[in-house]
Amino acid sequence: KSEVECLVKLFDTLVARASSDYAGTGFDRTMFRDTLHSAFGMTDDVVLDRVFSIFDRDNDGSITVVEWVEGLGVLLRGTLEEKMKLCFTIYDLNGDGYISKEEMFQMLKNSLLIQPADEEPDEGVKDLVEIALKKMASTYLFVPFLLQDHDHDGKLSFTDFEKTVRDENLLLEAFGPCLPDIK
Repeated sequence: KSEVECLVKLFDTLVARASSDYAGTGFDRTMFRDTLHSAFGMTDDVVLDRVFSIFDRDNDGSITVVEWVEGLGVLLRGTLEEKMKLCFTIYDLNGDGYISKEEMFQMLKNSLLIQPADEEPDEGVKDLVEIALKKMASTYLFVPFLLQDHDHDGKLSFTDFEKTVRDENLLLEAFGPCLPDIK
C-alpha cells in the first residue's frame, strides 16, 4: 500500500510538472521517457517508446495514474512470467506474437554499444541475428546467441522465448535492457 501511495504521489508531481495537453489527467511520452531515463537510467529510444506504448493501454497518448501504477507494478515488482511477457511484447515490434529476424535486428542494432570500425555495423548485427536463430554459439559472451528457436520456424514465439528465459533468467533482456536493474 505504501509503495502504491508513493507511486501516486510521484505521478501527481510529474503531472503538475508536465506542460502538455494532458496535464491534470496524465502525462505524455516525453515526460514518461524523461522519468524512466532519470529514475532507471533507461536510454534506448526504441525500448522507451515500446514501454510507453505498453503502459498506455488505451492508446490515447497519455499515461493515467492507473496505467502508471499498474505498469510500474509489473516493471518493478512483477513475477518472472509478467516480466517475460513485458519483455517479449517490447521486442515484438509489430505485435504479431513473434520476434522475427527483422525485429531482432532492430533491437540488437539499438543495444550494441561497441561496433567494429572496419565492418559495416548492420552486417555485424545481421550476423548476430543469424547466429541467434541457428543457436550455433555455445558461449555466454553475448546472450542473444543463447535464445533458441525451439520449433525451428525462423522466428521466436513467446513459447520459444519463455523456454529459454526459464533456463537462464539473464536472457530476459537479450535484445536490450527494458527492465530497471535491481537497485
